[in-house]
Amino acid sequence: MESPMTIHPASREQRSMKTIVSVALSVIFMGLGQLYNRQIVKGLMLALIEAYVLIFWSKPIMNGIWGLVTLGEQVQIRQRGRIVEQGDHSIFMMVEGIIYLLALLVIICFYIFNIGDAYKVRKRMEEGISVRSARQSVKYAWEKGYAYFLLTPAIVFTLFLTILPLLFGVLIAFTNYSGPNYLPPKHLVDWVGFKTFSNLFNLRAWSHTFYGVVGWTLLWAVLATVTTYFTGLFYALMINVKRIRFKRFWRTVYILPWAIPAFVTILIFRNFFNAQFGPLNEYLSLFGIAAIPWLSDPFWAKASLVFVNTWLGFPFWMALMSGVLTSIDKDMYEAAEVDGASPWQRFRTITFPLVLFATAPLLIMSFAGNLNNFNIIYLFTEGGPVNIDYSYAGSTDILISWIFKLTLQQNQFNTASVISILIFIIIAIFSIWNFRQTRAFKEEEMIQ
Repeated sequence: MESPMTIHPASREQRSMKTIVSVALSVIFMGLGQLYNRQIVKGLMLALIEAYVLIFWSKPIMNGIWGLVTLGEQVQIRQRGRIVEQGDHSIFMMVEGIIYLLALLVIICFYIFNIGDAYKVRKRMEEGISVRSARQSVKYAWEKGYAYFLLTPAIVFTLFLTILPLLFGVLIAFTNYSGPNYLPPKHLVDWVGFKTFSNLFNLRAWSHTFYGVVGWTLLWAVLATVTTYFTGLFYALMINVKRIRFKRFWRTVYILPWAIPAFVTILIFRNFFNAQFGPLNEYLSLFGIAAIPWLSDPFWAKASLVFVNTWLGFPFWMALMSGVLTSIDKDMYEAAEVDGASPWQRFRTITFPLVLFATAPLLIMSFAGNLNNFNIIYLFTEGGPVNIDYSYAGSTDILISWIFKLTLQQNQFNTASVISILIFIIIAIFSIWNFRQTRAFKEEEMIQ
């Protein structure tokens, strides 16, 4: 077992040379620097770890990275309708390659730790500071690194359950993984660089659909956010009026649409807006109004979507803003009223700025969420009605529902991956910029 050692200071040249030797040995092979520093137990453990990796993991890692680079070379061979040679599965090879690449990254980080540890220990020795023994090193690591030990499982899960799928989704965008000609294992998948990005913007079959869907997606996000926000603000203001009695009752009534599962509400509204046997058109016919094609006409389908989303979303804002309104100092209103401010002026100069200040971050998050509001689009209109000018998209499809159709219905995985990347870029830029413009963010920076 190692024992604590105290090394007397040496000359500057000797110290520099020993430090270089210690670091160089750690670079050559894990643990050699620690052995040079006379940390026998630690050095042997690190050397055994590298030996284990080299013996049992070097070949799988090399094969995995080779598969990630080439995506396979053996084509599936069929004779008389039977598979003679299975061939390489490009997608499986890509996933395995990413896994081994992440594993290699972990090993490299551990290797860098080994070099840094040898350097720090040698520095301590040359400065005459006692070097910890194996037992002391374990005790020190447990005391100082306890939090890191607890965080390590979460980091590993994040690495392989979050970063791995993200990398896979991004890499698909740079391949030709799509049906019907590039679906493994029958066909190999190849790297094509930015060709899919170029096709999305330059080929009319894709660009016309892309620009049309992007335009409606942005308009939908704005309308869905603004209507729910201001409808919630309107009802919060109405309930907050002094003359209104039974405030708890009204809050309970208006919160019910949010309490009921959205899935159920959307399906009910889908039948309610049905042009043939829906009750809404039947009620309109009683007043002599002709049946309206709510779900078969693009304009009415979009208007119906906005209405249903408002019904689902305004109770949240109403409840939130009711709390904000009750926290506003009443003296501000009294002072404004003494100064002769009208109700509209009090709302414009006191109520709305304070409510907006408190809810601006959530308003931005709501906009970002509506950009990816897949549920209401799919359950209410399924992206319809049909648009003959679009490729695999309907008149009410937003980007996320278009991705759903491209992947699960049309096998256009590479194009769907490109759109996913663009959605991320759009939302990230918009959210970061708007968060930085909010007063809440700026005041937080000033406090810090």
